[in-house]
Amino acid sequence: MRLLAALLIGSALCSPASAEKADKDKPTNIEADRMSSDDARRMSIFEGNVVLSNGTMMVRADRIVVRQDADGFQFATAYGKPVQFRQKGDAKGGKEGIWTEGEAQRIEVDGRNERIELFERARVSRDQDVVNGEYIFLDQRTEFFSVSAAKGTAPAAPGGRVKAVIQPKSKPEAK
Repeated sequence: MRLLAALLIGSALCSPASAEKADKDKPTNIEADRMSSDDARRMSIFEGNVVLSNGTMMVRADRIVVRQDADGFQFATAYGKPVQFRQKGDAKGGKEGIWTEGEAQRIEVDGRNERIELFERARVSRDQDVVNGEYIFLDQRTEFFSVSAAKGTAPAAPGGRVKAVIQPKSKPEAK
């Protein structure tokens, strides 16, 4: 169970911005109908109404498969109809942290490279901004993300469209 916790905490499974730093110091709780672990293959499988929580982060999936490479880095694939996540970012500029939420049919987390990929009917919302596409890529190290019709295609690829709703930001009040 610690393997999955370290993976999801380390990569902050859902936030294109930085996740709340205090989350990594909080205990991780995982609930599932079933769990199996194969230490020889360095793999754990959680199935049936899987709920992972750690601080402000919550992930809900039908199934989560976690593996660890020889160097100790973790990789997870979460499956669901859809997989859902929610996490609060750190407070900035005296304002409370913003919630990031998302969902997809499959979410893959690469703990080594701190990258997250959302596949099939992917959606990420932060504050009141929303992006939708068949594939969303998030790089936690650089806070870069891209949305496209499918993995390996350009964002404006034929056969699929990306949709974004970006709300106007309020202007600072004049003194």
